[in-house]
Amino acid sequence: MSTESGRPAVYLCSTGRCPQLLQLLAGLLPELQRRHGQVGVFRPIVADPGDDQVLSAALEQIAARSGIEHWGTTANEILRNPTAALSQVIDRYAGCAANYAAMLVLGSEYDCSLAPVEFTWNTRISANIDVPMILVVPATGGAAETVQRAEVAIDEATRNHAQVLGVLATRSVDRQLTAADLVALPVPAYVVDEITDRASDLAAALNPLGGRVVAGAAELAGLRSSDLLIADMGLVNLLPLLRGDRTVLFSADRKSIPLGILIGAAAGRFPLPGAAIAAGPWQLSEDLVRLWQQLAPTVPLIRTEHTTEQVHLSLQGHGLAPSRLNTVQIHRARRLFAEQVDQDALLDASRIAGGDGVVTPLMFEHRLLTDARRADRHIVLPEGVEERILRAAHRLLGQGICRLTLLGRPAEIADRAAGLGLDISAAQLIEPAGSELRERFAAKYAELRAKKGITIEQARERMLDVSYFGTMMVYSGLADGMVSGSVNTTAHTIRPALEVIKTRPGVSVVSSVFLMCLPDRVLVFGDCAVNPNPTPEQVADIAISSALTARQFGIEPRVAMMSYSTGDSGSGPDVELTIEATRLVRERAPELAVDGPLQYDAAVEPSVARTKLPDSPVAGRATVLIFPDLQTGNNTYKAVQRSAGALAIGPVLQGLNKPVNDLSRGALVSDIVNTVAITAIQAGMD
Repeated sequence: MSTESGRPAVYLCSTGRCPQLLQLLAGLLPELQRRHGQVGVFRPIVADPGDDQVLSAALEQIAARSGIEHWGTTANEILRNPTAALSQVIDRYAGCAANYAAMLVLGSEYDCSLAPVEFTWNTRISANIDVPMILVVPATGGAAETVQRAEVAIDEATRNHAQVLGVLATRSVDRQLTAADLVALPVPAYVVDEITDRASDLAAALNPLGGRVVAGAAELAGLRSSDLLIADMGLVNLLPLLRGDRTVLFSADRKSIPLGILIGAAAGRFPLPGAAIAAGPWQLSEDLVRLWQQLAPTVPLIRTEHTTEQVHLSLQGHGLAPSRLNTVQIHRARRLFAEQVDQDALLDASRIAGGDGVVTPLMFEHRLLTDARRADRHIVLPEGVEERILRAAHRLLGQGICRLTLLGRPAEIADRAAGLGLDISAAQLIEPAGSELRERFAAKYAELRAKKGITIEQARERMLDVSYFGTMMVYSGLADGMVSGSVNTTAHTIRPALEVIKTRPGVSVVSSVFLMCLPDRVLVFGDCAVNPNPTPEQVADIAISSALTARQFGIEPRVAMMSYSTGDSGSGPDVELTIEATRLVRERAPELAVDGPLQYDAAVEPSVARTKLPDSPVAGRATVLIFPDLQTGNNTYKAVQRSAGALAIGPVLQGLNKPVNDLSRGALVSDIVNTVAITAIQAGMD
C-alpha cells in the first residue's frame, strides 16, 4: 500500500496568535531546500482562501507550482462538518505534496471562530497527514509561563497522536528568556529573536470601532502595547499576568475585572496594565469610571460598543502580523535562525520523513482509496438494485476509484438510481437472465463441476443467481473481483468462489481478517468471520495468509498467536493448539516475525511485553493478531470496535485465487466503498 509518509515534511505551528510565523518560515526554508530540493508550502486551515496574506507571502518565497491547491479547508467548513473537512485536508495535502520533494506546513492564524480549539485541530491534522510538528511558543510572559505553555502544547499534541520535533520560543527585545530556560522540555528547544515590532497601535486599531477614553490618560495617539490580555479568566489567574506593556480586554458587563485590577494595584500586589478596553453594549457605572480616574490616572480606560472578538481582530490587524517580509527582513530572519537554532538536531532526517508511523483511520481510508484508484480495476457488484450499493457505486465512480458492473435488471437499476439522485452512468449494467454471457458461463461451470454431477441445465439455472454469475465474471477475467453480501449471506457469497475460483496454491482454507483502525495505528485481526473451530494446521494457514494481507495494505506483519496465556504460563488443549500453530508458522514461513501464545495485552502493550516476554520480537509490537477460534476472534474485534471506537474494515477474505469479499448485511455505504477499494487493491496485487 502506498503512503506519502516517506516525504520529508515539517508542520510549523504556533500555540497561539504568532506574528512571527513568516519570519520562522523564512528561517526554515533554506535548510529544507538545501537538503531536499524544491519545497512546497501548505496551509491546512485558512479563514478566507482568497485572502490569506501569510500563505500568499509564503508562496512568494518558494517556486510555487500553478494549478495546485496549497490550502486544505476553512474554519467554517470545520465547524459545519468536521469529518468531511479533515478528509478534504488529507486529500489536498496529498495532492499538493505529490508536486514537491519536501513540504513545509503552516499552522493557522487564530483569528476566527475556531480559535478556542484551533491548536487542537492543528495537532489532529498533523497526525492525519503524518507530518511532525515544530511548535512555536511566543514568549509573551516570563520563562516559567513560556515553559508551561510549551509543556501543555506538547501534551496536547501527544494526546492527539502528533509527533513533536521541537519548540521555537520567539523572543522580543524586552524579553529575558534564554535557551537555558527551556532545557527541561522533552524535545529540542530554541529561542529565536523577533525581527519585527510586535507592538500594536491602539488608536489605529480602535478608531474604526468608535473607541474612546472614558477615564485615565486621555490621549491614545502613539500609545502602543506589545501584548493583548483577554480577560476571559478569573481574577486569581488574571492579576499575576498584568504588566505595564499589556492591554487588558474585557467585556463591559464583567465589573469585577476593572475593580480587581484597581484593588490589586492599590494594595501594591500587582502592576497596572498599559491600557484597558471595556467592550460590548453594556454601560460602565459612573462610580467605576471615577474610581479608575482616581486610582489609575495614567492608564487609559477605553470604551467601545463592539464585541471583544471584534476588538481582538482589529488589534491583530494593526502592527501585530506583517503580511510581507522585505528582502532585508528575510536575510535577517535566515541569519538569526541559523545562529540560534541547531537545525541538524531539529530537522533530523530520520524524524521528519513521515513522523513516527502513526496511521489514523482517516489516513488509512485515504490511502485505501488512493491505491484502489491507482490499481484501476473492474469490480462486479451482484446486488445492483440495493440502495446502499447504488450510493456506494455513485461515490466510487464519481471519485474514479474503480470500474464497476452492477447485476440486475438495467431499467430497474437505472430508475432506482435516478430516483435517489445518483449518477451511475459510467457503470456497466447486466441482467444475467438476458445476457449472452449466461450460456458461456453455464458451459464453463458445467465443465468445472462435472465431477460433482452438474449438468448443463443445472448450470444454466445457477447462472440466474447473481452470485454465481458475478463469480464467473471474475473467473473469466471480465471482472477483477467481486463484492457481495449486503443482502445475501456470507455462505451465498463464498460458496460459488470456493467452487469456481478455489484457493491459492499452498492454501488449505479460506479465511478472513478485519482491518482494525485504532486512533493511531491499524491492526489485522483474523479469523473473525469464516472458520468456527480451525485445526492447528488451519490456524497456521490463517496466520500466513493474514500476514500477506497485512503487507498488501502497507502494514509490516508482526504476528501474535493469541491465547488466554502468554509464553509458558498456561497449559491445556487450547494453549497446545496455539503452540502447535505457532510452530507450523515458523516452519512454513521462517521469514515471518511470529510469537505465541500471547495474551492481548502482551501482544499490543509494550510495558506489559517488557514484563512478560522481554526478548520477543513481536510482543508489545504486534500488528497481526491471530485468534484460535471464530468465537474468540469475532467477540474480540467487536469489543475493540465498540469500546475503543475503532473503525473495523472487513471482513476481508483471503486465500482465494482471485479476490471475492463479503459484506455485512448491516454494512454502511462507507463500508461498501472501503470493501470495494480493498478488493481492487487485492486484484492489483495478482
